[in-house]
Amino acid sequence: MRAQRIESNMAMRGLLWFARVGSLISVGLIVSLFIGEGFYPSRVALQEWIALLLFPVGVVVGMIVAWWREGTGATVSLASLAAFYFVYGFIFRNHIGGWAFIAFTSPGFLFLMHWLLLRGVRKEALR
Repeated sequence: MRAQRIESNMAMRGLLWFARVGSLISVGLIVSLFIGEGFYPSRVALQEWIALLLFPVGVVVGMIVAWWREGTGATVSLASLAAFYFVYGFIFRNHIGGWAFIAFTSPGFLFLMHWLLLRGVRKEALR
């Protein structure tokens, strides 16, 4: 009974919907950047393919999955971002400037926060 009351909490719902709307905006912006810039696969080097699989593809897939499974989707998005920074920045020695990649992935942090809070609430309700 108590878990139902807490799950219906407006703050938790607001956090979830803020993450969902943010993910729609992020995915939309990422897709529009690819369409607007023109994507020519033949001009992409192997290093860039690896980076493309991690940042836009991994992050977008994670945000789509997060609509149904917040923890799994958030983990995929954030792990893809971390792997992108590690592979592209550390291994390939390319400078990654600015906060744009983190900003595009920020709904993943919100999905993770919602999942962790909800998980804590459910554990509390079982006590």
